[in-house]
Amino acid sequence: MNAAWLPLTALATSLLVVVIIFALPEDARRLRTTINLTAAVVKIVLVMLMVQRVAAGHEDIFSFQVVGGVDFVLRSDALGVMFAGLSSLLWLCTTIYAIGYLEGSANRKRFFGFFSLCVASTIGIALADNLFTFLIFYEMLTLSTYPLVVHKGTQQALDAGRVYLRYTLSAGVVLLLGTVLLYSLTGDQSFSSEEGLGDYLNDHRGLLTLIFALLVGGLAVKTAMVPLHGWLPRAMVAPAPVSALLHAVAVVKAGAFGILRVVYDLFGIELSVELGVITTLAVAASITIIYGSLRAIAQEELKPRLAFSTVSQVSYVILGIGLFGPFGTVGALAHLLHQGLMKVTLFFCAGNYAEELGIHRIDEMDGAGKRMPLTSIAFTIGAFGMIGLPPVAGFITKWYLGVGAIQAEMYWVVAVLVASSTLNAMYFLPIVHRLWFRVGPAHGNGSWPKEQRLGRFETHSWLLLPMVFTALVSLGAGLFAGLPFSPLDWAARVANGEYLP
Repeated sequence: MNAAWLPLTALATSLLVVVIIFALPEDARRLRTTINLTAAVVKIVLVMLMVQRVAAGHEDIFSFQVVGGVDFVLRSDALGVMFAGLSSLLWLCTTIYAIGYLEGSANRKRFFGFFSLCVASTIGIALADNLFTFLIFYEMLTLSTYPLVVHKGTQQALDAGRVYLRYTLSAGVVLLLGTVLLYSLTGDQSFSSEEGLGDYLNDHRGLLTLIFALLVGGLAVKTAMVPLHGWLPRAMVAPAPVSALLHAVAVVKAGAFGILRVVYDLFGIELSVELGVITTLAVAASITIIYGSLRAIAQEELKPRLAFSTVSQVSYVILGIGLFGPFGTVGALAHLLHQGLMKVTLFFCAGNYAEELGIHRIDEMDGAGKRMPLTSIAFTIGAFGMIGLPPVAGFITKWYLGVGAIQAEMYWVVAVLVASSTLNAMYFLPIVHRLWFRVGPAHGNGSWPKEQRLGRFETHSWLLLPMVFTALVSLGAGLFAGLPFSPLDWAARVANGEYLP
């Protein structure tokens, strides 16, 4: 039985919230908070229902014809509900965090309105079943995240917003061109189609290669692959909840998810290998991984260091695709979830340090572990995960990618992983050392840049609880990776069920 209402309702939940929030007055803080949290919980319930149905072998489809030969289609397949599950869980966490972070600030109605529209766009991307539907929500994501990037209204924020639009709108044009060329060749091509594009290989090899390059090139901008990454560090002027959203689920993950759709669902891995583009993807991802890590080492401020870390870390997903094997595929899919959990934790921590102690630079973090122990423990868990140390979830990703590289006889990828982990350690361990082993204002030597007491704990509980939760889930995803419905287990289900028959 097709429960078409499920994917449609999951999308409509966020869209309805957008309308309600913009209709509320600016000072309706409690009502806005209640609506945001209720909608976030409802969305998680709906996504869990889709997960349950997909696990039982059911895919729910909602569709209608837009024009002749072009349909708007939502479908709850295994990969889509995996990404929707990450989006819905982190939306709830980030909403709670944003409520505490923006307490007393201006333009909260505008922020939460576009915040909800951003999440609706991400859910639409997750559940889209063809390029037309995907493109609608992909561009909606660009337009809904711009007001969040420039939320502070400073000249620096406005400049960053212009850079962001130049990159992402240009990428949208490239993606649209690739979509139009594909439609002109094959018509409406569903992500769930079993026919694939292999029948066009003999007569249209060059055109298929061009279409692949356009689609992946357009998506690589939001994925922040080198040299298309320049917008991401500039966007760090946005508030911490926005940075968490951009890096953990909304924008960079949407790009990586789109590349997964193109390679596995649209072209198919065999055709992608036949076209000779898979190794190119692996090389581009490796360059991005090393470059992002090197640039992260050079950053003296915390958020830019985390931004360049994202440039590096998201490309593990693309590297896994390029390994063309079961372990590489599982590693790529698992990292889509693992990186989101770890990176949102790190940005929550960065926001807490900035709000409570006025810390923005790494050399200001000496002794902060004594003053903010929970925040610093969470940061340490996230940092260890990014390095790839067990038992945090990041270790699972790198293990699978390493085994996948050996299976594919791409031994140079193992060297990339070792070099990347070494570089990760070089830019995260000095921070951890400063937090726990340096003497700072906590011992009476000077003062923090801006110390205040936001709550009766080390900071406001709204800022503390989401961070503790995501840190524990990041740890649990590594410790209990073998349990049913863990991120690794679901990644293996997706890979074995859809891409590794």
